[in-house]
Amino acid sequence: MSQPALGPLSKSSAEIMKGETKILVLSEADVVECIRLGELLEVLAHGFKALSLGKVINPERPQLDIPRMGYSLSMPAWMEGMNLTVKIVNVFEGNLVNDIPSHLATISLFDPRSGLPICVMDGTYITAVRTSGSAVLSIRELARKDAKIATVVGAGVQANQHLHLLPLVRNFSEIRVVSKHFEDAKRLARLHPNVRPMQNIEQAVSTSDVVCLATHSYEPVLDPSWILPGTHVSSVGVAPPGGEMPKELIRKATLFVETKDSFKPTPVGSCELAGLPPESGTELGNVLLHPELGRESSEQITVYKAMGIAMEDMVAADLAYRCAQRLGKGQTITL
Repeated sequence: MSQPALGPLSKSSAEIMKGETKILVLSEADVVECIRLGELLEVLAHGFKALSLGKVINPERPQLDIPRMGYSLSMPAWMEGMNLTVKIVNVFEGNLVNDIPSHLATISLFDPRSGLPICVMDGTYITAVRTSGSAVLSIRELARKDAKIATVVGAGVQANQHLHLLPLVRNFSEIRVVSKHFEDAKRLARLHPNVRPMQNIEQAVSTSDVVCLATHSYEPVLDPSWILPGTHVSSVGVAPPGGEMPKELIRKATLFVETKDSFKPTPVGSCELAGLPPESGTELGNVLLHPELGRESSEQITVYKAMGIAMEDMVAADLAYRCAQRLGKGQTITL
């Protein structure tokens, strides 16, 4: 990579100090207030288009394992017009017994002209809402236009965000939630008055037009025979080495992905897609650019498998940062 040309310096490089840097800090509450879900879907759509056009630098994410405790992922991304964005997400499943989210994230923004830090924000909410946002964007683009019944499988953070987002993309006559434990489904449904909890997963899935998998299951949570012709299935769960999505369903459906990196080994790719050729999946961004690459018939089963990528964090964090500047949210600290 070529380096920028430097003119005459007023000081030697040894004399130059960074000095005080003002950084905006956004809390989880600030981020929640600043991200409007309809706007999020639009910036995600823009980001997916840019990704498929090769305009986003979205490197493979490294994973740091903490034995018997959890793991940490570093997720950087950048494109023209955005700040350099780096998310650190720590996944510690044992946190749940202490009423702490299992996925904790922090996002840092840096000026692309100087590299100076300009903002640090909580990324926990962003991680949840951008992941479900990409899945619901796939529903907007790939589900049948007359889809009336949607079922969310799972009762955690991702399921909750799906239930917020689903009404934005279709006029569903019924949205259901089903979970391994019926009490969990009922508890989540109480947060969404128009959502129906169901106890029998086969009954729920086999009578749905849209099925959203949002679990942390290490094995498939449904049988491919339950999926009706014309159904759209999305999956956001990440739980190697098995995963929530049955491979038999992927093989018999038309597959869509965030990026062809989805076919790489974990932690970059999806365990459910291991062994499949990258050409077997179409990028969601290409569908947004070329709608004819999407659903071809009312009988076609479409599947969207997501891993969560740094581009999604970048556009969501940019949305939060610009809103915070506009509304005067957050606190400024000196580094």
